[in-house]
Amino acid sequence: MDLAELSVALGAELADTVTHPQGVLVTGVSHQSDWIRPGEAFVAVRGARFDGHQFVADAIVRGAVAVIGEGLPPTARCTIPYLRVADARAALADAAAAISGHPSDAITVLGVTGTDGKTTTSCLALHLLRSAGRSTGLLSTIGYELPDGVLRQPPTHFTTPEAPQVQQILRDMVGAGATAAVVESSSHALALDRVRGVSFDVGIWTNLTGEHLDFHGTMERYFADKSKLVQRANHSVLNADDTPWFERLVPIATEGGRTCTSYSVDGKDADWTATAIQEGAEGLTFTVRSPLGEATAQLSMIGRFNVANALAAMAGVAATGVGLAELIAGLATFEGVAGRMEMLEREEGQPRVIIDFAHTAPSLEKALATVRVTTQGELWVVVGSAGGPRDPSKRAPLGEVATRLADHAVFTEEDHRTTPLQEILDEMERGPREASPPRDNFVSIGDRTDAIRYAVRVAGPEDTVLLAGKGPEATMERGTTLVPWEEIEEARRALAARG
Repeated sequence: MDLAELSVALGAELADTVTHPQGVLVTGVSHQSDWIRPGEAFVAVRGARFDGHQFVADAIVRGAVAVIGEGLPPTARCTIPYLRVADARAALADAAAAISGHPSDAITVLGVTGTDGKTTTSCLALHLLRSAGRSTGLLSTIGYELPDGVLRQPPTHFTTPEAPQVQQILRDMVGAGATAAVVESSSHALALDRVRGVSFDVGIWTNLTGEHLDFHGTMERYFADKSKLVQRANHSVLNADDTPWFERLVPIATEGGRTCTSYSVDGKDADWTATAIQEGAEGLTFTVRSPLGEATAQLSMIGRFNVANALAAMAGVAATGVGLAELIAGLATFEGVAGRMEMLEREEGQPRVIIDFAHTAPSLEKALATVRVTTQGELWVVVGSAGGPRDPSKRAPLGEVATRLADHAVFTEEDHRTTPLQEILDEMERGPREASPPRDNFVSIGDRTDAIRYAVRVAGPEDTVLLAGKGPEATMERGTTLVPWEEIEEARRALAARG
């Protein structure tokens, strides 16, 4: 893309630098100087710890042809064109979209946000679109898929893809023949404008509970960041059971003539509702009432909350023109999501082991209540809490929920990072110790492998062991070290050791 055209697209002002942009071609953009390749533009973002302008010289050495920023510091010198913008992060997203040719404009994009259920709802929407014959890609926290269905991972330094990587993945989807995409949109991605350049046709909202407050600061800020998806989507799908946020989202979703639909599993007045919900050991059956009609649905997942995820996905996909019969047929063939209420194969005499990603007090409460319904013996839970900069206020509530709803709780590690693990375990123990009356149905075992093996070894053959918190994650953060981790393999080895 010609730099002069990019300048116009960004509404940028050309600063007084040594060279000018005539005839300069820009092939890409990045805000990390060490990722710059010859022909790309470097965006100097001012962050909490560093000012990107410190790395302009490095970017130039690596082949940057322009710098984009909010203003060149008086002491800085730039020997290539400098484009001054009002917001560097927004410009990073806008530049990435422009250079990539705005790929999301060429396909139907469904965005999914919320504290809980984002990944499951995203995978359900992906499956429903594909089962209806739509060539669909996925961009999620578990990875991304082109229409070929192969799960890929972005390069390791992209924990959550930045705007240039989001646009590149969308462009790859279009190049591979996709006509639709499902984009899981985290609060970080929305707050940091990583998905700013994505044209959302449908925005799906699951719920909002206390999480990531170390980053957002307050629930109000968290809500404001999450609601950006609803502000940008042409049509929104909102959870009528998610009070008080639902009432606040409706006017946002319908501003400027945009539209929304609602869903409910708790008997609220909504467009999409589920009744006659039956929870079995192997799956769910429920009646769907919708603007498209009424039908009986079957889903091979456990948990009443997965009925809500299914309704959200169905309503979102229906907004793209898929009919109710196709949605019901697609739902019946969905096989679930790795690490989300994933049941391991079991042999006679072994406890049932379930792996789930629940890592907040509300999500753990839902998970334990769900598993309890189909547990014949006693219920065990192995759970930890993250350390480092993450919100420490959720540790005691996690311990309280675990000991209140499970017969036995094992507190352990879960990415404790640089926070002393014992400090985290002490906080989790504080939850049941300060309960009224105090509880003692817990044990703390710092090493997660040992914790899993303990629970699986001691549990009876009619018992259920829920391994919560890690789900499908492929690594464990211990101190400053990132080590490989596969929860399902740890569980299988624990069952084998018991046998």
